[in-house]
Amino acid sequence: MSALTQTHALRQLIETDATWRLLRAANAPVIAALLSEHLGGESRRLPTAELYERIDHDLDALRGHGFDLPQNAQGYCAEWRKSGFLTRRADEETRGETFELAPGALGAIRILEQLAAPRQTVTESRLASIGVQLSQLAIDTDPDVTRRLEQLHAQRDRIDAQIERIQQGDIDTLDPARALERVRDILAQAEEIPSDFARVRAEFENLNRDLRARIVESDDTQRTVLDEVFRGVDLIAESDEGRSFAGFSALVLDPAVGSAFDDDVARVLAGDFAADLTTAQRRFLRRFIGTLKDHSGEIHEVITAFARGLRRYVQSQDYQRDRVLRSMLRAALASGVEASAHSKPYQPTTLHLELSAVALRSVGALRLHDPAELDATAPIVEHVAGTADLEALRALARQTEIDFAELIDNVNSVLADLDQCSVREVLERHPASQGVASVVGLLTLAANQGTIPGGIETVRWHGTDQAARAADIPIYRFTGRLL
Repeated sequence: MSALTQTHALRQLIETDATWRLLRAANAPVIAALLSEHLGGESRRLPTAELYERIDHDLDALRGHGFDLPQNAQGYCAEWRKSGFLTRRADEETRGETFELAPGALGAIRILEQLAAPRQTVTESRLASIGVQLSQLAIDTDPDVTRRLEQLHAQRDRIDAQIERIQQGDIDTLDPARALERVRDILAQAEEIPSDFARVRAEFENLNRDLRARIVESDDTQRTVLDEVFRGVDLIAESDEGRSFAGFSALVLDPAVGSAFDDDVARVLAGDFAADLTTAQRRFLRRFIGTLKDHSGEIHEVITAFARGLRRYVQSQDYQRDRVLRSMLRAALASGVEASAHSKPYQPTTLHLELSAVALRSVGALRLHDPAELDATAPIVEHVAGTADLEALRALARQTEIDFAELIDNVNSVLADLDQCSVREVLERHPASQGVASVVGLLTLAANQGTIPGGIETVRWHGTDQAARAADIPIYRFTGRLL
């Protein structure tokens, strides 16, 4: 690649890459420090309101030390999101929104951290790690069976010799300085892994958008993506990114790997040299596998959501609507290009287009809900439970139910003097003690155990309010003793 080609490529990278954009920002130290403090540690995702509150507190402190920061936290976060430093996502649990660092901001913060605390140029642990990985790669990729067996036998001989020396009491342990150097090198490599999850998620988002775009832009002769989705193929999980992440996730979620890692961390932190590690470094090592599992679970949820959304997008035929809209937009753009030769974009026209818009009104016109309006002003009356009164219970029962036993006795009492009687005659001798309820009860008894000779009669009674009342009812006659 020539210098000219590299120059153009790097120029485009500087203009489009969020990492370069943050490093070149006027307030780059402030941006990097605030984002690293609140989103670069253990809490890598925060609700928007909580992040605003934290950043506003820090902005007040920075202004007190002479920094010119005219906006509030909400304004800066909106600006940083537009610049690609923050990613805003919906939170289904709280039905709100959260902020997290975008991959570009993570890269810029890591660069600044390395500049602030540069690593040693050459370390034994890093060279040993590279040597072990290179040796294993050479064994795994060598197609020559004889050479692979020789390398494996050599490894076995070295292990056997080491076992023999240990059994003889010849134990060679690392001195504290070299052990501390290796631990710090491991920490430096481990700190980069959680940050990679943001880039992995961004890759899956780009893959999801690319697959949807391919579905919309393909015609009936290019149905590869559609056919695979209809057959149930999970294009996101089957992609190169999906298979790579599946292998990583399987290793992280392996119980044996997690248990062995925790045991190794416990033994390392129990060493004397581990006392030189900071509290944050020790906590990071202890929680490393748990952090990886949490982030891996989030990525799995993202993959599942994208796969379901893509399948629903195809099976619901929503892509057909987007295809029609795409063709209409292309036709409109083509017409615009053709018309540009005759009419300029700023030329006035007689066309009046009514655009749909949301009606604007003052916030003061809204009537807010005041919980105080629902407060009970009457004093609370406390009813003390007492002993039940039999007479009171009988009176309550008479108010809620018809006393049929009393009505039957009244009818039978009249029939003792007469061969037959009507409802009116019963009420004349035994007034309605329950008001209209007694009248209804007598009519019910007459309908079930009496006769209907025909005709109309007028019955009179006094209600529970002592008011006189009357009603015309069909004549019912009781001809025998009621049961």
